[in-house]
Amino acid sequence: MEAPVLATTETVFALKNLRVTFDTPDGPVEAVRGIDLEVARGETLAVVGESGSGKSQAVMAAMGLLPANARVSGSVTYRGQEILGLPVRELNRLRGSRLTMVFQEPMTSLDPLYTIGRQMSEPLVEHGGLSWRAAHERVLGLLRLVGIDAPERRAASYPYELSGGQRQRVMIAMALANDPDVLIADEPTTALDVTTQSSILNLLRDLQERMGLAIVFITHDLNIVRRLADRVAVMKEGAVVEQGMTDRVFAAPAHAYTRKLLDAEPSGRKEPAPACAPLLMEAEAVSVSFEVDGGMFAPPSRFVAVNGVNLILKEGQTLGVVGESGSGKSTLGRALLRLVPSSGRITFEGADLSGIRPKSLRRLRKEMQLVFQDPYGSLSPRLTVGQIVTEGLLVHEPALSSRERDARACQALEEVALDPMTRNRFPHEFSGGQRQRIAIARAMVLKPRLVVLDEPTSALDRTVQTQIIELLRGLQAAHGLTYLFISHDLAVVRAMADEVMVMQHGRVVERGTAEDIFENPKRPYTRLLVEAATLPG
Repeated sequence: MEAPVLATTETVFALKNLRVTFDTPDGPVEAVRGIDLEVARGETLAVVGESGSGKSQAVMAAMGLLPANARVSGSVTYRGQEILGLPVRELNRLRGSRLTMVFQEPMTSLDPLYTIGRQMSEPLVEHGGLSWRAAHERVLGLLRLVGIDAPERRAASYPYELSGGQRQRVMIAMALANDPDVLIADEPTTALDVTTQSSILNLLRDLQERMGLAIVFITHDLNIVRRLADRVAVMKEGAVVEQGMTDRVFAAPAHAYTRKLLDAEPSGRKEPAPACAPLLMEAEAVSVSFEVDGGMFAPPSRFVAVNGVNLILKEGQTLGVVGESGSGKSTLGRALLRLVPSSGRITFEGADLSGIRPKSLRRLRKEMQLVFQDPYGSLSPRLTVGQIVTEGLLVHEPALSSRERDARACQALEEVALDPMTRNRFPHEFSGGQRQRIAIARAMVLKPRLVVLDEPTSALDRTVQTQIIELLRGLQAAHGLTYLFISHDLAVVRAMADEVMVMQHGRVVERGTAEDIFENPKRPYTRLLVEAATLPG
């Protein structure tokens, strides 16, 4: 893709010597160490680096969105005006109109008590001066613009009724609602499937060329950087270690850390489970449907999210489930764990889960764990990391002493490459990738038999993805674990799964070995997914 022509070289947003320090129970933590960044009208600046490098903390500081225990110094300017330290009322005149942001975790950014249409209309009324009726029409147009089907129905839906990818598209639509000058996008495509990701990137490019939008794009996906960014800044441990034009940095990286990022890709292949491996779970004709409110003048209808799915899981097997957002992947995973009502038959080690009593099902919960797609939404903000990781032990192993639980927490955190000394911190003090590792530790501490992994690496940079893949492989080999691995990242699925199931509109359209699916896809839909993904050779 050719880089967009810059409308002007005027700098519209700049950070100068920005520093961010968090006061924690373990002492001050310097998250951002005097960085300089700027972006011009019509330009895209990509900020890349591993989880914990300070990317998100820098822009959150610039927008005045850090928690009370953060100390910020330096300078943040918008069109030459200093905005760091502005009173909230003055800052709010800019946020949501001239400066907008797409957050990494859409479920925690959307109010669960309001419909999508209501939440999208508020900034249009508040900042755009539209009437509620006019705002509603604008909302429908924005939902169409970002590729959401049935916008009237989605506008009347609540956040929990949308898939992760659909929620992220809503967040992008909200950010673009008032035609801002600067769009800060913090990992905006992590929840999107490959085809939707491609359409969103094309949308951002088109809007930028038409509106002269300045974009600060925070991501760990270097393939997106290649495609979208004019310039790139590489961050490590709170500092910018390299900055320059994208073509130059990718062709001749000057810093060893940049070379490490460029070389990181999921690799290796999962060996299939032995043919004689015992059957762990079987599903027959599993279907899930939801009642959808038709609104004031229309009757309710039924939406079929999963439609007649059959599958078999053996001990030690990894079944990858892929498909676009809204295809039913996550709903299927929850149905198998009896977390949503379903029809059909599901058995675990021969026991029919559909007829099992709640007390017996509770005993099985330790054997069947789920790692959620949105780690921040699934981690209690009022508990420390140590309490979060050991929460399940209080239920399933109540005889353990507090000292034994603490030791288990330390061991689980070490397994996911987190310092056990951080267990007294709270979730908001960690990056998105670190929070996902906490969520994985919480599931693994119970030593389950089956783990449903719902987009477990979507928030992680490639280097950490590689570590998590190796971790999951090692746990599987050591304990004979079985994984249902749900993901839109086909490179990760190819590295993790021995079999793959492709879903579209709630149905299974193709299944087979990972090698067959990725090297010789038979269905047009599967070929579309594979062609849209950038897979390592």
